[in-house]
Amino acid sequence: MTMIDRFYPVVPDADWVARLVPAGARFIQLRIKDQPDEELRRQVRVARAVCATHGADLIVNDYWQIAIDEKCTWVHLGQEDLVGADVKAIRRAGLLLGVSTHDHAELEKGLAANPDYVALGPIYPTLLKKMPWAPQGLERIGEWKKLIGNKPLVAIGGLTVERAKLCLAAGADSAAVVGDIVNHADPMGQTKAWLAATRVPA
Repeated sequence: MTMIDRFYPVVPDADWVARLVPAGARFIQLRIKDQPDEELRRQVRVARAVCATHGADLIVNDYWQIAIDEKCTWVHLGQEDLVGADVKAIRRAGLLLGVSTHDHAELEKGLAANPDYVALGPIYPTLLKKMPWAPQGLERIGEWKKLIGNKPLVAIGGLTVERAKLCLAAGADSAAVVGDIVNHADPMGQTKAWLAATRVPA
């Protein structure tokens, strides 16, 4: 089974990667929207270099071809991106793959790509974007865990530090966070709180 960190920040640009990785993030997703190709590549390059320096894993959201070109190790695909992606090319390049799922039909499609982790969301109501799905709730985490077997399960959507603990206790292998860090008044302090809550003491 692929090992992923229990703390999984999802950030909008390479600057955030450069802040959170030195602070202790070891599994971080770069989710950039609406930028020209050249800028996307630049940011992936910068983020990848930061992660390489600190021994962290960079997960590139959506842009699988750039992830291949820049010799990244992970790509994450939402359901729409999964339809248009060349999964065989991703695998040939040796990349690991994470997929988003929101219902049973999407889980079936996601599992068909034989992903290295499955994300389930939104667990709680989220302000990040309008969601056509009702919050999944904690019980769905246990159900998904049974359905995906030994693949790691990532919980995402409306998570706070306390909610992350509940998701991990319910069977999630990792808790993904967006707004509770990038929109927080003290993002670095909040990052420390997340690390303290999600890291298993040695």
